[in-house]
Amino acid sequence: MKLLLSAAVILAAVPAVAAEPSFSPDRVKAHVAFLADDLLEGRGTGTRGYDIAARYVASQFAAAGLKPGARDGSWYQPVTLSETRLDGPASLTVTGAGADKTVWDHGSEAIVSPSQLETQTDVSAPLVFAGFGLDAPKQGFDDYAGLNVRGKIVVVLSGIPKGPPDEVLAHLGTEKARMAAARGAIGVITIPTLQSAKLRPWDKLQATASVPRMTWVQTDGTPFVAAPGIRASAAVSSKGAETLFAGSPTPLAAVLAAADADRGHPKGFALKTSARITATSARRTVTSSEIVGRIEGSDPVLKNENVVLMAHLDHLGIRPEKSGDNIYNGALDNAAGVAVMLEAARAFASDEKAPKRSLLFVANTAEEKGLLGAESFANDPPVPIDSIASVVDLDQPLLLYPFTDVIAFGGDHSTMGASIAKAVAKAGVTLSPDPMPAETIFVRSDHYTFVKRGVPALLLATGFANGGKAAWEHFLSTDYHQPSDDMKQPIDWDAAAKYARVGYLISKEIADAPDRPRWYAGDYFGTTFAPKAAKAPAPAAK
Repeated sequence: MKLLLSAAVILAAVPAVAAEPSFSPDRVKAHVAFLADDLLEGRGTGTRGYDIAARYVASQFAAAGLKPGARDGSWYQPVTLSETRLDGPASLTVTGAGADKTVWDHGSEAIVSPSQLETQTDVSAPLVFAGFGLDAPKQGFDDYAGLNVRGKIVVVLSGIPKGPPDEVLAHLGTEKARMAAARGAIGVITIPTLQSAKLRPWDKLQATASVPRMTWVQTDGTPFVAAPGIRASAAVSSKGAETLFAGSPTPLAAVLAAADADRGHPKGFALKTSARITATSARRTVTSSEIVGRIEGSDPVLKNENVVLMAHLDHLGIRPEKSGDNIYNGALDNAAGVAVMLEAARAFASDEKAPKRSLLFVANTAEEKGLLGAESFANDPPVPIDSIASVVDLDQPLLLYPFTDVIAFGGDHSTMGASIAKAVAKAGVTLSPDPMPAETIFVRSDHYTFVKRGVPALLLATGFANGGKAAWEHFLSTDYHQPSDDMKQPIDWDAAAKYARVGYLISKEIADAPDRPRWYAGDYFGTTFAPKAAKAPAPAAK
């Protein structure tokens, strides 16, 4: 009896380990089946189908036991968007170099962008080639050196120089218009590299040439435009680029060959041609909503900090001009991301004790329009932006194979990486580096809008191991942003539940860590976007 009593006392003294919640493949499948159903018509931003999806997400948050987390105390945080489209003729005209005038109507060898600021666009100027259009000498990119582009239209190569993963370079690639405007340019024309022409063939770009463009509306009621000094912009095909370079001191073929080399970086020079870009634009206001749920943290102090787990709810809607199946259901992009976020939210809500920090669960709108819902949310969040400790983004998990590794885009810029490493070890998967740097994925999802506001953030993706490489390559070439991204795909629902668990574990590690994530000293993003924040010593090079 004494022995048994002693054992009981010992067991009572050992704190019980809380059981980890379960993650159900069937629940995830049910969410995706609803969100990717034809009845929701592709969940286009500002459509009835999106609004139905938003109501569904809010109802699931409520059923799981979350509290409304929007700024007004509801589930819905409105986002006002400005949608602009071409409303009449639009064209690009090229003259000079002793050649006849060449006129391309929009959608032929040129795609002209509508304007958010001007109803009538008519911009004429000489052309200057500026390489990749990168103006960041401290990072080794000085494409405007020796060039005078004031009052000119700059011609830039699409994308970024080839090479190993470089998230700083990926960020700089999104700043081309702003960089050109800072140098005094009034227009930008983008031409394809050999690599981008393969990744995004011109006929695919033509198919979406007339899709309206959007931006988010600022609190003062004006549309947000990153580079208002750029009054006109267009893209041209490989064939069109030949005309722009007519008579140039360096042939286009030599420029493209140089750009196709690893870290290839052709120098800029004045072209012998001029261009005129004309367009008539029409604008309308669209309202959509972020859906926000909240779980309050259990620590009396740390509950004032927030970890955000998000996934975008919108997709591409219906393309009425497309024959046959014209509903873009977005099963993997990103009904699946929302479904696993809902499963993670249910798991957190079922835990015996909430994590130390508070959690915000956000279904974003208008990601496919340029990360606009997240931009609006990050610009005016329901909690102070400096209370957001970290963001975990679940976008387009490729659930077509039994993944054994994951990629945490952005996770190595801060001490958040330690939490990620612990979580993936618990999940029994490995952590891999970016396997497809040419896709510049780090800057192409909603987490990036928080990085730009100084918040450490990551995008979680399934990796290339165990059949992932072939699955990713097939999906990107065949089903990405196509009507075939639907429930007919051979989705591995066990992998979906596993991915939900990985997202849960990463978020839990961050929410329970003694200290919030800190940028590493010397990190480009921390230095650029959070210059006053306390930094952690940079890890030793491996």
